[in-house]
Amino acid sequence: MTQDHRALALLLFSAFVAVTLAITTWAGRNRRGSAEEFYAGGRLFSPMENGFAIAGDYMSAASFLGISGLIALYGYDGMLYSVGFLVAWLVVLFLVAELVRNCGRFTLADVVAARMRERPVRIAVGTSSVTVSVLYLVAQMVGAGTLVALLLGGDGGAAQAWTVIGVGALMVIYVSFGGMRATTWIQIVKSVLLLGGTIALTVLVLLRFHGDIDRLLLSAAGHSGHGQAFLAPGLRYGGDWTSRFDFISLGLALVLGTAGLPHILSRFYTVPTARAARRSVVWAIGLIGGFYLMTIVLGFGAAAIVGTAEVRASNAAGNTAVPLLALDLGGGADSTGGAVLFAVVAAVAFATILAVVAGITLASSASVAHDLYASLRRRGGKARSEVTVARLAAVGIGVVAIGLGLLARDLNVAFLVGLAFAVAASANLPVLLYSLFWRDFTTRGAVWSVYGGLVPAMVLVALSPVVSGGPQSLFPGVDFQYFPLDNPGIVSIPLGFVAGWLGTVTSPEAPDQAKHAETEVRSLTGAGAV
Repeated sequence: MTQDHRALALLLFSAFVAVTLAITTWAGRNRRGSAEEFYAGGRLFSPMENGFAIAGDYMSAASFLGISGLIALYGYDGMLYSVGFLVAWLVVLFLVAELVRNCGRFTLADVVAARMRERPVRIAVGTSSVTVSVLYLVAQMVGAGTLVALLLGGDGGAAQAWTVIGVGALMVIYVSFGGMRATTWIQIVKSVLLLGGTIALTVLVLLRFHGDIDRLLLSAAGHSGHGQAFLAPGLRYGGDWTSRFDFISLGLALVLGTAGLPHILSRFYTVPTARAARRSVVWAIGLIGGFYLMTIVLGFGAAAIVGTAEVRASNAAGNTAVPLLALDLGGGADSTGGAVLFAVVAAVAFATILAVVAGITLASSASVAHDLYASLRRRGGKARSEVTVARLAAVGIGVVAIGLGLLARDLNVAFLVGLAFAVAASANLPVLLYSLFWRDFTTRGAVWSVYGGLVPAMVLVALSPVVSGGPQSLFPGVDFQYFPLDNPGIVSIPLGFVAGWLGTVTSPEAPDQAKHAETEVRSLTGAGAV
């Protein structure tokens, strides 16, 4: 990449940062300082605006760069990631969106605590939410360090380190000064940029093959080095039974985990009604569905135009497939068109990372302040306001994320995203569904459900091949691998449900039927909703 290319990419980066900082300043001047304003943006966003923001929260750099890269490397098996991420939204639409909006106020713990003893439930759910958020956040931070440094041509450790620090500082500024209002508008701007860039690249790929999808697929297979096997199942997950179970485990985590992601659930509180929450999800499904369909075209386009071997040579994980495709579509590495398209892709990737980390940081700081701090602080003492605690928590979480991002910047972070989904599906989804639909659910059942999914998920990953026992592991020099799968979802998700059932049936306390009836009416009708 030439110096001119890097200068253009930096110029576009700077323009996006300037726009987002202006949005943050505007939002900071217009805020009222209340918890509702900081956590939920005053609940003033329309379904369309919130739908774009949800899409911005969900479509991460892993989606834009990672899925297209997996398709370029593995064809059909890579495409299954797009399907899994999209299907997850049907669970959100039909089981979660309206009910969560009616029952909660700011966080997932609000929904569960509505019919339980608050303190133990808030501590458990708050701990789980922060764990999921930090895992997701570290993955984005490490991705920022590796991807943005690579796009700018700085492969050294210093470039990666400064990128991680810069992204961390910006996300703290966005959340601390702008709250949910600024975060939402940043996500909307990011969605428009991401969809615009993806549409442009997709159109150029289709024009290259004159709109003939068959020709595109056959060319991709021909340049993949795998022939027709590239278009059939099994290239990545068709080996032994361990790899097949691993794929089932990952699929369960992706499909079920979205409904338990704290930064996604918090978006339903930014609209005025439950009907608006459902309409937001419909908007989001349309935008996200269109985006993932386009990632399929970009993935096969990269295989057909750039070639699988060249993609793998540039980055073993395939993360540079889209930038390389943009260079080729624009006319090559030495052309002005290639430089412009490459810089646009770099800027979109940077915008994607900033928007996602802002949303995750806000959700995790809300859990710290609204759930953990409110439950653990001493009664009768002088208490800080929740918003102040949330801002301080954003700074603390930012520092932790920067530190972990720097520590793990040279490691493969794909497992972190899958782990975040697996923990969300194991710890958050069971307690959420039980609270909404099981009349006899108790406080012990809620606490056991959270820890019964959270602890096994973390332990199984620690004992899995992604941590030790192989050349691609986090610690390749040691071997304490006792669990054969990379993703724990196939074991930890059922354990979360079983633990919730077991805790309930062994609980000495009787379920509060009156609170359940009140919650049921509120969830289904919206009566009494905030």
